Amino acid sequence: MNRAIVSRERGLRIFTIGLPIMGGMVSNVVLGLVDTAMVGTLGNAALGAVGISSFIAFIYLGLFYGFSIAVQAMVSRRKGENRLEDCGLYLSGALIFILILAPTLSLLLYFAIPYLFPLINDDPEVISIGVDYIRWLILQAVFVGFIQANTGFWNGIGLSRVYLYSLLIMHAANIALNYIFIFGKLGAPQMGAEGAGFATALASVLGAFLYLRLGLKFGKPYGYLRKLPTRKDIKGIVRLAIPAGMQQLLDIAALTITYSIVGMVGTMELACYSVLINLINLVGLPAWGLGTAGATLVGQALGEKNIKDAGAWAVDVLKLGVLAMAIIGIPFWMFPELILSIWIHDPETLQSAVIPTRILGVMIAFNGIGYMLSMMLNGAGDIRRVTLINLATQWLILVPGAYLFGIEWGFGLLGIWLTHQFGYRAGQSLIFALCWRQGKWSRIVV
Repeated sequence: MNRAIVSRERGLRIFTIGLPIMGGMVSNVVLGLVDTAMVGTLGNAALGAVGISSFIAFIYLGLFYGFSIAVQAMVSRRKGENRLEDCGLYLSGALIFILILAPTLSLLLYFAIPYLFPLINDDPEVISIGVDYIRWLILQAVFVGFIQANTGFWNGIGLSRVYLYSLLIMHAANIALNYIFIFGKLGAPQMGAEGAGFATALASVLGAFLYLRLGLKFGKPYGYLRKLPTRKDIKGIVRLAIPAGMQQLLDIAALTITYSIVGMVGTMELACYSVLINLINLVGLPAWGLGTAGATLVGQALGEKNIKDAGAWAVDVLKLGVLAMAIIGIPFWMFPELILSIWIHDPETLQSAVIPTRILGVMIAFNGIGYMLSMMLNGAGDIRRVTLINLATQWLILVPGAYLFGIEWGFGLLGIWLTHQFGYRAGQSLIFALCWRQGKWSRIVV
């Protein structure tokens, strides 16, 4: 009897898809840290403007991240059906819609942002810096959409490793371009914080061309940009992409409101909460990477009409993901002070974050089940139900719970964090587990 929690062959297939995705995420985290460090040298106003602008921009750009989820679901199903040449139809459909939608929305937001930004922050210096920075992020939308749709295409086929080097090159170029345009090096104009936005936009253009090159080189067997999609193909992609994009938008909107509630408690608590959210992004990498791999494998199995194997892939992904996050979580409940001291240097602030960090270390493996199952439900095409569950848990549990426990009942940061971990995230894990057990996902046609 094989004592391994997952067979070697199936584990290798999961990690072959999941590890490159995790590598890309780590690269993106490093980019964010370096970007913050460079802008931080320009002063608090620049740092605050870039931070707020990034949040606002992601609310918009998150709509285009939905195309990655939608294309992956459609392509993985066609791959399982052995209709390889049809895989490219859904990428083409997504790109046509993005090329129509993104320029129009970006142009409207470009001119509207000077009127919208002061509604969020009234500091004149922050507004001036933030408007110039965010405009570049808005203008890159068509390239972000292109990259995300292509990412979903390769993930759906199960070849995430194909685009990893392009992603790393794009992020490395972003860092180099940040240095050049923020500080005016190599003869470039010294643009300050605006230079960071300009660099990000240029890196997205580079990334889009790198992805296009990959597709033209390796995508021929999968019909990469070789056929025009029908109206039905485009409609199918949009039907999945809109709720998938709403998942991203709702998530960042709920997080923004929660940040505001924590800010009512105090500045020290807000600093702690910011670090805790970043720690979730770090500890959650196995859930996101393996969950995305699971979405591909579930979709392919459903395309093969093998519902039993789709369920088996989900179980294998959950076993590996929970084990990985349980191991990663150990230092967070054993040595929270040591970990927190990397980001928090004030002793009182650090102590305020110790108990929440221990809670994170204990709960991350259980809450990771919700991350992974939501992605695999997306991969099965059950995107609308995932969106509705996110909507319900965010706006009926997280936001009102954070206000009641943190503000009204006076439990402060600890009350908000308990709501986040035990109410919101744990609640999602239980609901997604029930949804998976019901099996409706196995009967969805995409």
